[in-house]
Amino acid sequence: MNKEAIFSDGSEVFVNPPEPAEGERVCIRIRLAGGENAHAYLCTGRSIVQMRFDESVGDFDFFKTTVNLSDETFAYYFMILSGGNLYYYDRYGISNEIRWQYAFRIVPGFSTPEWSKGAVMYQILVDRFCNGDTSNDVTDREYYYITRPVTRVKDWDKLPSEFDVTNFYGGDLAGVAQKLYYLKSLGVEVIYFNPLFVSPSNHKYDTQDYDYIDPHYGKIVSDGGFSLPEGENSNSKASRYIKRVASKENLEASNRMFADFVEMAHEKGIKVILDGVFNHCGSFNKWLDRERIYEGVEGYAPGAFVSRNSPYHNFFYFHSNEDGDWPYNRSYDGWWGHDTLPKLNYEGSAALADYILQIGKKWVSPPYNCDGWRLDVAADLGFSEEYNHNFWRRFRDAVKEANPKAIILAEHYGDASGWLAGDQWDTIMNYDAFMEPVSYFLTGMEKHSDRFEGNRIGDGKQFELTMRHCMTQFLSPSLYCSMNQLSNHDHSRFLTRTNHKVGRVGTLGSAAASEGISYSVFRQGVLIQMTWPGAPTLYYGDEAGVVGFTDPDNRRTYPWGKADYELIDFHRDLIYLHRSREALRKGAFMFLDCGKGYISYARFSKNEKLIVVISGGTEDVDIEIPAYLAEIPKNGVVNQIFVTNNLGYSILPTEIPLEDGILKLHLEAGSGMIFEGKV
Repeated sequence: MNKEAIFSDGSEVFVNPPEPAEGERVCIRIRLAGGENAHAYLCTGRSIVQMRFDESVGDFDFFKTTVNLSDETFAYYFMILSGGNLYYYDRYGISNEIRWQYAFRIVPGFSTPEWSKGAVMYQILVDRFCNGDTSNDVTDREYYYITRPVTRVKDWDKLPSEFDVTNFYGGDLAGVAQKLYYLKSLGVEVIYFNPLFVSPSNHKYDTQDYDYIDPHYGKIVSDGGFSLPEGENSNSKASRYIKRVASKENLEASNRMFADFVEMAHEKGIKVILDGVFNHCGSFNKWLDRERIYEGVEGYAPGAFVSRNSPYHNFFYFHSNEDGDWPYNRSYDGWWGHDTLPKLNYEGSAALADYILQIGKKWVSPPYNCDGWRLDVAADLGFSEEYNHNFWRRFRDAVKEANPKAIILAEHYGDASGWLAGDQWDTIMNYDAFMEPVSYFLTGMEKHSDRFEGNRIGDGKQFELTMRHCMTQFLSPSLYCSMNQLSNHDHSRFLTRTNHKVGRVGTLGSAAASEGISYSVFRQGVLIQMTWPGAPTLYYGDEAGVVGFTDPDNRRTYPWGKADYELIDFHRDLIYLHRSREALRKGAFMFLDCGKGYISYARFSKNEKLIVVISGGTEDVDIEIPAYLAEIPKNGVVNQIFVTNNLGYSILPTEIPLEDGILKLHLEAGSGMIFEGKV
């Protein structure tokens, strides 16, 4: 029996409808090699149903059966009987035994936004993208943060310092608005913003006020006050900062500006996703007010740090609750022990949970109309796993009620299947089934550049086995919109990882991030990114050749006027190819052949058949790829429609005939190719 021909997945060709409702009838199919005396069965644990022949297409026979769904998760695998031999097929692949952990799963009623499947996303850390309005820039000594006064960096090209959190370059929403045409021309469909809400840091993962966009990113229409004098570190005296971030005039003007920005982005066909940091807030937060920003300011209730009688007292967990510990009680829980990141006490305050649920609804509703949330350290929220899951169920209900087309996308490392059961998150930032395996296969580098494992470069079989396992942790609707990144604000830039230097900016220095980098390996990574199941997500400036070790060096400014324009053109052409092929958005995915020095896989739908081949390591290899498994006729031809190598890249098509369904290639080191079959 031709076992390698057996295939099924959650794409529309094999599950129709692919996102069925409760009580709906769904057709499930499996593919076998044509002309074999084989029988296929759908197995659920409760029943075994023989599937009937559906059709022959080229070299394959398809079998199908229909199922009436209930409101419960429908789990299944296939059994194939051929010539007295019995095989099982699940999400991992062919097996001689039943593996329920790899069963296919359909959750009736669960769907992810159609626009998000395969969407090209672009992540922006606003302070470092573009300064469009200098009037809202942070000023020198405007306030004190952690260990020092904040600084306005006047040289846009200055590299981040080792302690960078208090340095502000002035990037803002006006700057992003000015570059919307650039993003549109690049092919971007979604902007994912790092946090925009009022916050004292340049990264803004320490929220000060969830209700308002930071005026330093938005509009300062009412200014005044003074910066802190030399030697002063009490923010209760930072009158300019207090005026800027506590004045409702500035806050409301910034919110209006943001609503206008989202409308402008939508007019250009670009969605907007916000970053929600709901596990913890910041010590500047108006509910706590450890910095006494809001103390005595009209319109603000006393913070829990200031007064035991604060309406926000139970929003935080205080270890000491004696009356004598107020005012100014510092005994609250901090996330990972950081007193600048107070842990929010959801179990202790129903009002807090309700408030955050309202925030979740507010920003995806008019007049803001954002298109979803990225949830920071989402698995950490609450003090118990049970509460965590219950809260995210409520959050999903609230957000989807306000905007059914909004996406809920969480930061998570490791197996997220407990949250991806159809009732909580839509999907995740895809570390396990994208960033890490791709990084190791192409560079041998851990995602922070903290470790180099040279033996993993070009190990195609390990790449395949890792991906097969990790991809099974997603429901199909979640996989197609998972955030596939090579770089982001938490990890070293992928271009820097190509130099195999282990360390961080504090030990290696900034210059080392650009030494010995490989553009050909970088382009290979982008080629995988644009052809892998999920939403390819660029970290601002990657397309322009920005380098950097892990935080804070990865947060360099976008090099306007000094960008690598050839690299931008490469991204633009590859994004165009991605967007023009429906098979790359929602098509089936199948590994073809992976081995020492290469990987190959297919993305295909009924009318589009694509093959991707990537080399790994420094040696050329001669390979034979079973192209017919992508449902390309054995006597047919393929067009090489994209190639990248050590010399650059090309989009000029080259026709290559198959030899009995086999694509024979001499694969050069540093190369990657996309082939399209004629059907």
